[in-house]
Amino acid sequence: MKSRERVVRAIEFSGPDRPPISHGILPAARYRFGAALEDILAKVHEDFGWGFLPDMDRKDLPALYRGGRNYDDFGTLWDVPVEGMVGIPMEWPLADWSRSTSFRWPEFSAGPPSGRLYSGHMAGRSEDYYARGAWITFFEQLQQLRGMENLMMDLAEGSREIFRLRDDLLAFNLRYIDKWLAFEYEGLHFADDWGGQKSLLISPELWRKFFKPVYKQMFEKVTAAGMHVHFHSDGYIIDIIPDLIDIGARVINCQANIIGLDVLKKTCAGSVCFRTDLDRQRIVPFGTPAEVKRHVRDVFDHLGTPKGGIIACGEIGPDMPLENIRAMYEAFMEYTY
Repeated sequence: MKSRERVVRAIEFSGPDRPPISHGILPAARYRFGAALEDILAKVHEDFGWGFLPDMDRKDLPALYRGGRNYDDFGTLWDVPVEGMVGIPMEWPLADWSRSTSFRWPEFSAGPPSGRLYSGHMAGRSEDYYARGAWITFFEQLQQLRGMENLMMDLAEGSREIFRLRDDLLAFNLRYIDKWLAFEYEGLHFADDWGGQKSLLISPELWRKFFKPVYKQMFEKVTAAGMHVHFHSDGYIIDIIPDLIDIGARVINCQANIIGLDVLKKTCAGSVCFRTDLDRQRIVPFGTPAEVKRHVRDVFDHLGTPKGGIIACGEIGPDMPLENIRAMYEAFMEYTY
């Protein structure tokens, strides 16, 4: 079975021969491990065309990954103490609403503007591989424009300005999505980290009122073009997963161990495909290779079905031992439904 068919069958629950594999490798891990990591990857058949990606020189990293302090295309200043790991915004172009009259949305050509995401999350196009493009944020982009504290106050107060900014960002993102729809992709990737360790960052009611309509418009544009919607979100997000499925998300990448494997199995296993996110707080960085392998099987058994529903993925950061990276991929390739 070719990779593209394998991924489509996993997403659509139509019986792939095995769970397709997707790399999730942070640039910092590639810088740290170098050839040792490449030796492991050489033995793995990845199903999203990772091998077609051009190597990215450090000087070409977007501001949120580039070491030191750099401005992105939106005017946000990023401080990145560890190159290749997402940094922290330090200055925000719309921290003061008075700046909104002079703010200009960045111009961009086809593909992601440099201020958005490292292109390692963008699959190359090949007839044999499933191509997934983009990395489109909304809540996080609002944070990077206003600053987190300002944004949370805006949402609590329901200010007129935040509704205007929401609509302007939606218009920008819809134009951005149109750029991606001009390419031959099978899916587009959205991302916003919505959860803390124990709850959403805002109430589910406010999320449904303010943000769900935005995601609905973006998702519908992608779905109407015949592409799958992929959505990533860290933290405890169980309250909104049914909403995301309802408006068209076909693949969800969430921290299953924060939410609870049994909770996810009961709530939505079989109704959405999971691009797995292994336990990177405990097991992946600190466990033994045997524990990593048991964890992979546990996650797959809980979230998958005999007909599919699993894309095998585990984020590789610079704190993950090489022996655990090897064990993770061995478990991916050994797993059978």
